[in-house]
Amino acid sequence: MAEPKIAQKSPYGVDVEAGESYVWCACGRSSKQPFCDGSHSGTEFSPVIYKAEKSDTVFFCGCKHTGKSPLCDGSHSSL
Repeated sequence: MAEPKIAQKSPYGVDVEAGESYVWCACGRSSKQPFCDGSHSGTEFSPVIYKAEKSDTVFFCGCKHTGKSPLCDGSHSSL
């Protein structure tokens, strides 16, 4: 399996709105980080849909190595 590109070694804090869906980039190639812009096309990666249950600030993974995709689990600290 191919490794994703590390977009940044820290999470992206994003204010999300309850009921809205967000499309997280899993490949690390998107120019609209942390969100998908279709750059995964032709790779084995697929974006991940995140639906906000409440309006809040969430931390999307920037290193693309999280075990809790699309949210940060601290994996960037060991890269």
